[in-house]
Amino acid sequence: MKEKIILSWSGGKDSSLAYCYLRETGAYEIAGLLTTVTDGYDRVSMHGVRRILLEQQAKSLGLPLQKVYISKDATNNEYESRMREVLVAYQDRDISSVGFGDISLEDVRRYREEKLAQLGMKGVFPLWKRDTAELIRDFIDLGFKAIVTCVDSRLLDSSFVGKMIDDDFISRLPSHVDPNGENGEFHSFVIDGPIFKQKIKAPIGEIIFRDPFYFCDLLPG
Repeated sequence: MKEKIILSWSGGKDSSLAYCYLRETGAYEIAGLLTTVTDGYDRVSMHGVRRILLEQQAKSLGLPLQKVYISKDATNNEYESRMREVLVAYQDRDISSVGFGDISLEDVRRYREEKLAQLGMKGVFPLWKRDTAELIRDFIDLGFKAIVTCVDSRLLDSSFVGKMIDDDFISRLPSHVDPNGENGEFHSFVIDGPIFKQKIKAPIGEIIFRDPFYFCDLLPG
């Protein structure tokens, strides 16, 4: 019998690959998606993607999307309190595992596992310690399509934001940038791929600079 699991979902490439790999194991039933939305902005933190676009992804996946709202200046205490309420509700539905798209950041994984353990839950990390160059290659080869929504201007210039993640994009990355953006160099929004029933329409809007990040505003299609 498959174990029910919820997946931490940002709408980006790592979330989508984690979904794909979890499904391929045959050991898990993904029961829903879990995302954090900044209240007031109504967007996913860091990625800057509108909530409605994540809802379209969830609809295309045929899964419920659980949104955890935090204030724009949220403290760790606020974030942890809001998340705890949601996770306890999942436990009441006999779901005790949360999937993440983390790859190599030890402190992030340790933090997640410690907080989950306090609730008697566990984390599942299907991408953990995989080679990032191989991951982004797999992402492209599987047929995923993603738009770069945010880049760190300290590492990449504005020409990278708003671009599709493809062979050309990867070949243009400077040598000091992780090919999968594992160190926060860039973030993305997936509009199509093998896990989706239909493509998400997300026309490119304005490009905005909020020091030190460039954001590409994706519009509802």
